[in-house]
Amino acid sequence: MEGDCAESLVTIKNIERELICPACKELFTHPLILPCQHSICHKCVKELLLLTLDDSFNDVASESSCHSSPRLRVQSPSMDKIDRINRAGMINYSGWKRNSLTPRTTTFPCPGCEHDIDLGERGINGLFRNFTLETIVERYRQAARAATAIMCDLCKPPPQESTKSCMDCSASYCNECFKIYHPWGTVKAQHEYVGPTTNFRPKILMCPEHEMERVNMYCELCRRPVCHLCKLGGNHSNHRVTTISSAYKTLKEKLSKDIDYLIGKESQVKSQISELNLLMKETECNGERAKEEATSHFDKLFEVLEEKKSSIIKAIDVSKKLRLDKFQTQMEEYQGLLENNGLVGYAQEVLKETDQSCFVQTAKQLHLRIQKATESLKTFRPAAQTSFEDYVVDASKQEELLGELAFFSNGVDIPEINEEQSKIYNKALICWHHPEKKNKADSYILEYRKISREEEMLTWNEIEVHSTNKVISDLESNSSYAFRVRGYKGSVCSPCSKEVIFHTTPAPVFSFLFDEKCGYNNEHLLLNLKRDRVDSRAGFSLLLAAERIQVGCYTSLDYIIGDTGITKGKHFWALRVEPYSYMVKVGVASNDKLQEWLHNPRDISSPRYEQDSGHDSGSEDTCFDSAQPFTLVTVGMKKFFVPKSPTSSNEPENRVLPMPTCIGIFLDYDKGKVGFYDADHMKCLYERQVDCSGTMYPAFALMGSGGIQLEEPIAAKYLEYQNDM
Repeated sequence: MEGDCAESLVTIKNIERELICPACKELFTHPLILPCQHSICHKCVKELLLLTLDDSFNDVASESSCHSSPRLRVQSPSMDKIDRINRAGMINYSGWKRNSLTPRTTTFPCPGCEHDIDLGERGINGLFRNFTLETIVERYRQAARAATAIMCDLCKPPPQESTKSCMDCSASYCNECFKIYHPWGTVKAQHEYVGPTTNFRPKILMCPEHEMERVNMYCELCRRPVCHLCKLGGNHSNHRVTTISSAYKTLKEKLSKDIDYLIGKESQVKSQISELNLLMKETECNGERAKEEATSHFDKLFEVLEEKKSSIIKAIDVSKKLRLDKFQTQMEEYQGLLENNGLVGYAQEVLKETDQSCFVQTAKQLHLRIQKATESLKTFRPAAQTSFEDYVVDASKQEELLGELAFFSNGVDIPEINEEQSKIYNKALICWHHPEKKNKADSYILEYRKISREEEMLTWNEIEVHSTNKVISDLESNSSYAFRVRGYKGSVCSPCSKEVIFHTTPAPVFSFLFDEKCGYNNEHLLLNLKRDRVDSRAGFSLLLAAERIQVGCYTSLDYIIGDTGITKGKHFWALRVEPYSYMVKVGVASNDKLQEWLHNPRDISSPRYEQDSGHDSGSEDTCFDSAQPFTLVTVGMKKFFVPKSPTSSNEPENRVLPMPTCIGIFLDYDKGKVGFYDADHMKCLYERQVDCSGTMYPAFALMGSGGIQLEEPIAAKYLEYQNDM
């Protein structure tokens, strides 16, 4: 028994880093689950919100006397400052200004992932407490303090050790206090009690947005529990939900499977840990060696500089001595011209000679010297220069070179995957380039792998490429793949580029062209020779006759369909609607419905008539719940219009989305479901049931000016970009 307890203690202690709040770096206290799925202490969220709100007040932000919070590694406002903030704006944590007419949303960076988190109008009140994490933290605390007892909350000092905790009262009691506060025969006697604990969690998890409703569903898009009111008319009305029991079963199975997988890979993990230890030792040795080499290079530079310094200083000293000697000689000559000094004194002594022959013998040479000294007085010129301009050291170029001193490049720039040129459709076209455009590689290794927990995450598929793009054909549908590339120049290899993730189509790509026979109106529609593009010119003849039109005139929808039908399986196709298009409808329709649309006579002159308005059995406004043999969505004026739904808000602002550059359509014939996607990001914008009892065709309709271009399949033979792109 003691061995089991010790083993449990070790296990609990080993998970300590999972129980640390990313903001305060301490054990979680009442953790809340943020929209990004990271958890953070309730107190830390409040302090982060205060810091965010504090920045919005200039008079408060200018002060720098904030006291440091003991829980956060960032500055926290003092209580005086908090009071001033509350008085200035009367702001509560739910995100509202009480004296404001509009709600104020509160955004702050998540300490875990650093993404901006918008708590919306409800603020902290809209977040779930992470009770599971709380329970685990409590277990850890108990294991850590082991012998530390939980004292009774109701005893008079000194309190006794508690023997049980009441989950309804959220308090711990000793035996005597429990009998006093839970007398037999009363309602309190029916309270639920457990062993001593400090973790009190509610019996039922309530919805934070609808406080009187318990959560009974799970939103698959937001990955959080919701109540039925959230689904009926709240923020999750358009989201796919499942029951809590189903989500519990699914997530528990996945988690158990993941844990079993990791446990089964324990030997592999240990071997990789050993490999990491060796790599750490190798890194330590290589780092020390690199330091020694760098020190050696700098020592050589110092030696060169010292040698150069010595030679330059010596040259300056020699020049200085030579000039000083010249000045000294010149100065001594001039001192001789002074009375009783040098040449003048000597001449004065010669004048005292009375013997004429002796005087003449000496005076001639003396007279020449005095004449020369006299001339030098008239044209004084220093014997040397005082300036050392020729000895100024110009080290600007060397300083610039030393400033650019850096680690030696291996000669190959790191390539970068170009997400704009890359494309995923029937195949994957991955393009890359060199941002610096200096040292391009001669060849490349493109690596890719499927992102799946069931697959070995360390295994990369490698392809050698001699251009800056590659078409890959063996990718699975409805999957995510990571790509990266590295360059080679000879035997020198660059580091890998940053990983880029692309999502494949939800089903295999369905190939078809526009049908030029069935229902095609060549007076209103213009089809190109390849039959992959159609343009509407329905309003052109109307403009030619516009001078005769004096009353309202109405145009009709012109239909065109694909030339291939679908009778089973999953299929996906994509198209591009020209931005100038007035109104375009895209989707699927059954053969029978198309025959009805294309061949039945219609009164198109009535302003009350609309081919898709609901005056037939296909009304999407009046038959929300029943699956119809067609589904079309409207695109036009650079907008994507989501059809009305009884389970979501039908306000215009919720139904109008920006038009995607590329629109994808996914038809699951067997399940009778059609979805519309932003094909560039493989994001589903709208889906609904459709009656697939007959042959289904891709269907299109245009009104006014407009154009539709079918997405061209990727083919390696013509999608080879040049290296200089």
